[in-house]
Amino acid sequence: MAGKILIVDDEPNILLSLKFLLQQAGFEVYTAKDGQAALDALQSQVVDLMLLDVMLPNKSGYEVCQAVRANPAWSQVKIIMLTARGREIDREKGEALGADDYITKPFATRDVVARVQSMLVLN
Repeated sequence: MAGKILIVDDEPNILLSLKFLLQQAGFEVYTAKDGQAALDALQSQVVDLMLLDVMLPNKSGYEVCQAVRANPAWSQVKIIMLTARGREIDREKGEALGADDYITKPFATRDVVARVQSMLVLN
């Protein structure tokens, strides 16, 4: 059974390319363009993994990550943070809030798909 993925990013090109490649890899994919929309999506659809941009309108990726980790109903959701912020302190903040992985932009979309596949297969 394919996993369910929520991609949260305010960049349409990133959403489209990741959605296409993840669907080609057999995943069921949902998208959200801001932090609040991500939390709203989780209310109606439980996912296995979230690709979460850090810098988002309405609620930051850090705020979304913290909200997901605070809700026991979402405890199984894996979170991979996507960000243009590559400093070590930004990575540490994401990990401290409960992110499972951290990918710095720019990234190769196929590499992201491979990371998603390995995270869902191994867990």
